[in-house]
Amino acid sequence: MPDTSTSVAHGSRQVVIGAGAVGVTTALHLRRQGHDVTLLSTDAPGSENATSYGNAGWLSPGSVVPISMPGMWKKVPGYLLDARGPLRLRPSSLPHIWLWLLRFVACGATPARARAIASALRPFLADAPDRHATLAAEAGVPDLIQRKGLVIVYPDEAAYEADAFGWQLRRENGVRWQTLDRAALEAACPGLGPQYAFGALLPDGAHCADPGGYVAALATLAREQGVRFATGHVDGFVVETGQVRAIRTPGDIVDCDGVVVAAGMGSRSLGAMLGDTIPLVSERGYHVQLPDVADEPAIPVMMSDLKFGITPMKGGLRAAGQVEFAPDGAPPDWRRARILLDCLREGMPLMKIGGFRTVRHWMGNRPSTPDCLPVIGPSPRVRGVFYATGHGHLGLVSAPWTAELIGRMVTGVPVPEAACYDPARFLRFRL
Repeated sequence: MPDTSTSVAHGSRQVVIGAGAVGVTTALHLRRQGHDVTLLSTDAPGSENATSYGNAGWLSPGSVVPISMPGMWKKVPGYLLDARGPLRLRPSSLPHIWLWLLRFVACGATPARARAIASALRPFLADAPDRHATLAAEAGVPDLIQRKGLVIVYPDEAAYEADAFGWQLRRENGVRWQTLDRAALEAACPGLGPQYAFGALLPDGAHCADPGGYVAALATLAREQGVRFATGHVDGFVVETGQVRAIRTPGDIVDCDGVVVAAGMGSRSLGAMLGDTIPLVSERGYHVQLPDVADEPAIPVMMSDLKFGITPMKGGLRAAGQVEFAPDGAPPDWRRARILLDCLREGMPLMKIGGFRTVRHWMGNRPSTPDCLPVIGPSPRVRGVFYATGHGHLGLVSAPWTAELIGRMVTGVPVPEAACYDPARFLRFRL
């Protein structure tokens, strides 16, 4: 295996592939370091085709709790059978992802393993609201980062206590919260269904009121600061003596000294072109968005039992969340969006909600790894190539710290704290 360590001088030519939240933020950061940066993407930043566009917008320090937790293996048969459950596993996906799924279930199977994941996620989340507020102000859209806190609601105190390990992980990673009884919940979230009698307020949490618009604004800022934007697919890489030298696109070759692969699910096929294994599976997310809703909650709310969040957005009230694992290329299952709309009716029964045709609906492919941690670091095989992908449902919130890590790596600064995100951990992994 070639030595992939490298030191890149300021002013080097860097190409960032992918114009989602991670790609745009990384391109901006690299440009500010003095690099000559081109951002290459098939879609415009902030477009509906990007995964960053349609998430719940949560910027939560409390998201350190991984999806894979102790006892999850017992729930997999139910996920296969329950078409309306909060985590849906299409049976047709099993032949394609069963090895990935086994590792995914195992990664958080013990308290010690879940703790390690939570600790590794903390740096992306702990000060994310501050980082995003700074970026939004610089991009001229400070109103898009709302720092009103976040609320997670439970049917009763017993249900909250049954989730004790998750809250213990939050406490161990510096997350603050205060519990709310029914009266306090009604004050914080008027119109909340009577089935929710207990909750927790995370005062340090924030949300983005328009993820797509925010990414587009960051792209405008990056362009103003000298980042060049190009549209096109990557057909291949030019590699000479183990060092990336250029990117091939239809009808063009883009010379470079380095490449950052931040293309979401597309990073898997790009990695394969370079001989790297990036074992991503789509953790599909859906949303429905209601325009012009009266009496919408002023603060984002997550229903613990239904595993979805309600977020007041610039373009209306958005219900987003839950998880679906499906085969590559499978069409969206819009029943998942209909389920979200039903959950919204259940959670906010006093709100006037029309039929499915009256709301906007969306689906995105969130790139997820089998160990619940992102892939951030140098290619094990080609010098000058770095990966910044695999954030699952935490791409938006994780973008600023990911950009900082990549910036340090590109300039050759040692980043020992990023060892657990190293792509080399998947050298022997096969889907």
